[in-house]
Amino acid sequence: MKIVSFYDVVPGALAKLMEHYPAHRARLEEFHARGLLLAAGPLGNPPESAMGIFASREAAEEFIAGDPFVINGLISKWRLLEWNAAFI
Repeated sequence: MKIVSFYDVVPGALAKLMEHYPAHRARLEEFHARGLLLAAGPLGNPPESAMGIFASREAAEEFIAGDPFVINGLISKWRLLEWNAAFI
């Protein structure tokens, strides 16, 4: 069972997202290197939401708790859903 995270971006936050993107990207890379994050990326152009696929709920919660986008108030809401993937 995988966990899919969904972020909703605060409207008009694009400039602030870019300001905090390097730290956010570093966190993505850290979790991917640890095998906890399988895939992630923005949805829409310009981004209005994002999703990530995590190896466990604990990994997703740990990521979100320290994500610069969340810490700096750029995400209006987030949610986690269990995903019973047929292929990955």
